[in-house]
Amino acid sequence: MEKVTVTVGLTERNYCAHLIIGDGIVVATGKTFEELKKEMQSAVEFHLEGMDEDGEDVPKIFLKPFELVYQFDVESLLSHYRGIITNAALERLTGINRRQLTHYASGLRKPRFEQRKKIRQALHSLGRELQEVEI
Repeated sequence: MEKVTVTVGLTERNYCAHLIIGDGIVVATGKTFEELKKEMQSAVEFHLEGMDEDGEDVPKIFLKPFELVYQFDVESLLSHYRGIITNAALERLTGINRRQLTHYASGLRKPRFEQRKKIRQALHSLGRELQEVEI
């Protein structure tokens, strides 16, 4: 199954996402990430149907089964996991100062590539560790 990357961000009150398909752009919003995924799936299907009805060339990736995968920016990622992973815990995992993480989460500052890489690596490492847990 082909994977299609959807870019996720935040508005003042919602998650937002976009995806470029051909010459068009598909956008969706949702109060929760789950709602956003549902809305984006619906928007993509609607866009593809419209392309087909208008005789436009549908990109090959969409002619067979595909999966939407969501790529967060740091602000939306930290917002999504706010109630699960505190900035204090993320500081211990990444070595990035808690105050700096707060600036990233609020959108006051955008992390440099190296900082984004530290956050991604720390979360992936935590995920691998959690997969090994037996209860």
